[in-house]
Amino acid sequence: MKYLSLHSWEVDQKEAIEIQIKLRENISLRRTFGKIEKVAGADVSFLEKEAIAGVVVLKFPDLEIIERKFFICPVKFPYVPGLLTFREGPALLGAFEKIKNEPDVILFDGQGIAHPRRMGIATHLGLFLDRPTVGCAKSKLYGDYLAVGEEKGNYSLLREGKEVIGAVVRTKRGVNPIFVSPGNKIDLPTSIKVVLECATRYRLPEPTRQAHLFVSRLKEELAQIKS
Repeated sequence: MKYLSLHSWEVDQKEAIEIQIKLRENISLRRTFGKIEKVAGADVSFLEKEAIAGVVVLKFPDLEIIERKFFICPVKFPYVPGLLTFREGPALLGAFEKIKNEPDVILFDGQGIAHPRRMGIATHLGLFLDRPTVGCAKSKLYGDYLAVGEEKGNYSLLREGKEVIGAVVRTKRGVNPIFVSPGNKIDLPTSIKVVLECATRYRLPEPTRQAHLFVSRLKEELAQIKS
């Protein structure tokens, strides 16, 4: 996959925030695609001072894995809540660059617009990749919501004041909900629908679950090589 070069990654925290604010003007929350035939999940793991990024592409709706790619590079940005993309973005773009089966929608283990500056990793990299993206986070970064019903498919809107920035979605009965927000080139109802259709037997939707398993296995293998 090709991607845009929107800015340098060699920035400090102040510059990173300024970039997020500027990029916010480019977000589109309108569905820009038709039939979904392929979906992808993306995740990152860390070993010492290296980021291990993985992208897994699956057929949709049967969720058969058709491609996996990874990229490993040094971590140059500290862990700062709200600035995750500056830590993980370079490695993820390296993995996406290797992908041959271009997905129609990409799910990220992180936030979309449910972010103080509406620039979670799904939104930020959605602008770089110029693709529909969805944030599927395991915990809340930002916003308020009411209790979520217990059945799969129940959800509560996530808001900042009167603005809806995502949804807290129950993907499986008896497990904690996940935090879904549109990244770029997709609306919230479609984001929720895609996540639920990708959530089969587990709490996490299959694309991000498989990406997590992929990078976890790579981390173990790399640790053995280094030991």
